[in-house]
Amino acid sequence: MRIAAALAMACILGTSVAVGQSAAQQARTYYGFDKDGYPGDALLPALHQHFAYTGYWLNDPPGMNSNPWAGKRSGLRAAGLGFLILFNGRLDAALKGRDAAALGREDGADAIAAARREGFPAGTIIFLDQEEGGALLAEQASYMGAWIAALGQSEYRAGVYCSGIPAPAGKTMISTAQDVAVRFPGARLWVWNDTCPPAPGCVLPEQGLNPAKSGFSEALAWQYAQSPRRTEDTRACRRTYAADGRCYAPGIPQSEESYVDLDVSRSPDPSHGR
Repeated sequence: MRIAAALAMACILGTSVAVGQSAAQQARTYYGFDKDGYPGDALLPALHQHFAYTGYWLNDPPGMNSNPWAGKRSGLRAAGLGFLILFNGRLDAALKGRDAAALGREDGADAIAAARREGFPAGTIIFLDQEEGGALLAEQASYMGAWIAALGQSEYRAGVYCSGIPAPAGKTMISTAQDVAVRFPGARLWVWNDTCPPAPGCVLPEQGLNPAKSGFSEALAWQYAQSPRRTEDTRACRRTYAADGRCYAPGIPQSEESYVDLDVSRSPDPSHGR
């Protein structure tokens, strides 16, 4: 297949490929979206025109008192979407002064039970949502380690959603992703880094994006745009975002349902949840 034809086919499939190699050597990348609120069944066909997979919460997303994603797996799967599956972890303030390891085991059991209720198959990767960046504090490491161990005793696999942005740690700089990789080498990482560069902003580049540019070379997925944008770190790509600072799915009227975070992976189903 000629390169131009390969690019055209990739766009049709909601994917992109790197230029400068033979078609057989090109590594395909796939775009996805995630958001706290469920976008609604009516938008799924339009979203699937641009995205191969979606984030999927197993418990209440941050700041919410219920989970709008519960029970939606079959409809998303029927719409052709793969998955990045999330379990909302605890902030450090909720761990201090408590048995963090016990909470990690408890939340791990809850993640396993929720994944089973939703019908996700054995081998599915569930990502613990680690919202706070920088090196893990002692209680965060205890909580995460217990959560990962609980997943390891089930039919599911453990992953962590965390920052790929370096932060001060004593006399050095380290990202949460780098710290997690050293502490828990078996966990797969979904890395967020919306700093421009390396992130291009709220766009879907036709030439594709390399998840390794996220700040962690072994990232399974890279979240490179967030809604709303972080003002200082996205100054260089601010024009790619809407006037309200959000990133909206292309070709869809702007609304509470159509704003998204953007992700890229080398798999159309990074969590293997289909």
